[in-house]
Amino acid sequence: MGKVEEDYIEMESEEDDEDEDEDEEEEEKWRKHYSSRHRILLVGEGDFSFSLSLATKFGSAQNMVATSLDNQDTVANKYSNGIKNVRELEARGCTVFFGVDATKMSDHFFLTTQRFHRIVYNFPHVGFRFRENSYCQIQLNKRLVKDFLKNAKVLLRKQDGEIHITHKEGDPYNKWDLVKKAHKIGLVLHETVPFCRDDYPGYNNKRAQGNFSDAPFRLGDCSTYKFRLGQSS
Repeated sequence: MGKVEEDYIEMESEEDDEDEDEDEEEEEKWRKHYSSRHRILLVGEGDFSFSLSLATKFGSAQNMVATSLDNQDTVANKYSNGIKNVRELEARGCTVFFGVDATKMSDHFFLTTQRFHRIVYNFPHVGFRFRENSYCQIQLNKRLVKDFLKNAKVLLRKQDGEIHITHKEGDPYNKWDLVKKAHKIGLVLHETVPFCRDDYPGYNNKRAQGNFSDAPFRLGDCSTYKFRLGQSS
């Protein structure tokens, strides 16, 4: 075999190695319902541990935008690991925004330019202004869900987008009428699946209010509701 042929074979081998490296870099990774190839918006994050659970599995967070209603100082005061989690997310390429209201987010200067495969809001809640099972508290939470869905609909990819709401089951939570609210604004329920916190290693659900804001709340039976755009949308 001549020198030129040897060099050509060596070059081919190097190109094959580069192709294999690219394939490895582009390997799709999943954490339950969420893929490293999805463009994901996370809404209403507490200590950002759910976002970090996804990013840790994906190996990167460049496909993710994580948001909180709280400002950065409030996150630092509320949660022992909040800012640490944010810094880890940012180091992995996540875009993080504070002070994002889920009921107005379609007007956000950055989000309004984006469209997402998945928009995720875990355990939406306005905070305890009245007793949990009181009419006034239920109405406030229903309005939160409705306004979130309206805004999320604007930011959703039309062909393959889904809005996910994880929600506690039973009374009074079934009075929030998630499916009915979604249907009225042109969304359809694609699937309802049980939610298990163990599916998201590192995720810590937080009370987010009062002297025990960093403490977990009891989950009980929970489900993730997946909504898609209706055919007429």
